Amino acid sequence: MIISLVLMGKSRFHWLCFPCLRLTGSFRRCPLSKRTLIIGIICVIYLFFVVSEFGLSQQNQERRTDKDKYRHTRGLYNLETGDALPDSVPTRSNVVYITLKTKRLKPANIRGTIRPKLRRKVRRNNTAGSAFTQNKLSTLEQDAGQIKSNFERNTSWGETRDVDYKSLDLINDFNFADSHISSIRIYSQRAPPWLSPQDVKAMRFLADAKVLRIKEVSHGDSPSLLIFQGEASGSVSDQQLADRVGVCGGQCGVINSPVDNTEVFAFHLDRVLGLNRTLPAVSRKFSFLHDGQPCPVVSWDASLYPEGLAAGSSTLRLTWGEYQSSLKQRCWHKNISPKPDSGCSTAHHYEWSKLALFDFLLQIHHRLDQSCCGFRPRHEDLCVELGRHAECVDQNNIPLANIVHRGHDPRHLVFTNNKGFFDRNEDNLDFRLLQGIKELPEQAVSVLRSRKLREKLLQSLFLDQTYWESQGGRQGIDKLIDVIERRVRVLLTYINAHGIKVITMNA
Repeated sequence: MIISLVLMGKSRFHWLCFPCLRLTGSFRRCPLSKRTLIIGIICVIYLFFVVSEFGLSQQNQERRTDKDKYRHTRGLYNLETGDALPDSVPTRSNVVYITLKTKRLKPANIRGTIRPKLRRKVRRNNTAGSAFTQNKLSTLEQDAGQIKSNFERNTSWGETRDVDYKSLDLINDFNFADSHISSIRIYSQRAPPWLSPQDVKAMRFLADAKVLRIKEVSHGDSPSLLIFQGEASGSVSDQQLADRVGVCGGQCGVINSPVDNTEVFAFHLDRVLGLNRTLPAVSRKFSFLHDGQPCPVVSWDASLYPEGLAAGSSTLRLTWGEYQSSLKQRCWHKNISPKPDSGCSTAHHYEWSKLALFDFLLQIHHRLDQSCCGFRPRHEDLCVELGRHAECVDQNNIPLANIVHRGHDPRHLVFTNNKGFFDRNEDNLDFRLLQGIKELPEQAVSVLRSRKLREKLLQSLFLDQTYWESQGGRQGIDKLIDVIERRVRVLLTYINAHGIKVITMNA
């Protein structure tokens, strides 16, 4: 049985292979030329078949790729561009693309500021009201001329020039159509964290308060103070203190000359560094003063004159030698009372470190170096004109000036009259301001080292629109910050070279 099956298999194999054997036999018997032609025809047919199959497969693959692109861009991510695929969108299938709507539902957050509340505009009559306003303007211009003449005089304390300006808001409304909109621009929910709510309130008052009256107060040969009184909104205790001083019956501000606009920059620098030793200051325009130029206006603090203007402000009397001696003794450090014969002042030891750092960055020399002994003064500087520069021969006996504190808080200083200089080069800085200083406040130095001083100053100075525009906008403010940053680099080098400690100063 098995043998028969084997024989049947062999017969089938020979039957299947017989045609092939017959063809190959006839092919061998053909002439060489005919065999070559047959082989060439077979190769051409095979090549044609391979090329056609490759083209069909490539076309099918491209169609599948286009379908995938369309599915990912049209179906999954909903690009609002029609059926055409935008050129700017990549075609990688493993990337997710999201198209955001350009419509803004809320105002932009500009440098972390707070948007002021909008108030209704007040309608004015254009007929009879205009004539009335012109009459008021002429009258007030005459009063303004009287104030300017009084401002140039020098009388004793207590003798003041008081002019009633209850209708002064007419001038503001006439010259500034949008006077109801605050010049303190805050666009976010909160002001920058270095400004307290009291700071923001004081800034808004100084910039926007209606001027009720103006007083000029003089004291011998000292420069006169031009104080304006706004709407009384302070506490009862503050008003009683102001009434006792005899200058302001409510909330007031001191108007300085336009050349003293460093007061505004100094206020923001003080708050950014976390020193909190200056009085709030803004820039404001008065149509009846200085031809409408922006003037720095500083908050009036009656606590600086606890015994009245006749007695003057609470000022420390120290010579340079006594000041250096107090630095060595570290007066009031760790709340330890100094000995009666130590010569210590009432100011805490840390206050001098804060004052020195602040004055060095702004190059304010009239407190610690009023005789200009630590740098090369110019001929037009006050210390040269008054002959104080010659006193540098006996430096230990040169008195400090403008070292002020509040009557109820003798441990802490108040930085007033902050007239800085931005035109002093790095090769002529007053390093005498840092002499004897062995420690500096950690909070302020950390801001200087973080390289975020420019960002914070821009954010803070942007709040005061009048000052921002008076300095030439962003370009002008950047130039001022450039000067401060160069001095910061010099100060940090000085700290490392002299081994000055950076410590926390909470006193």
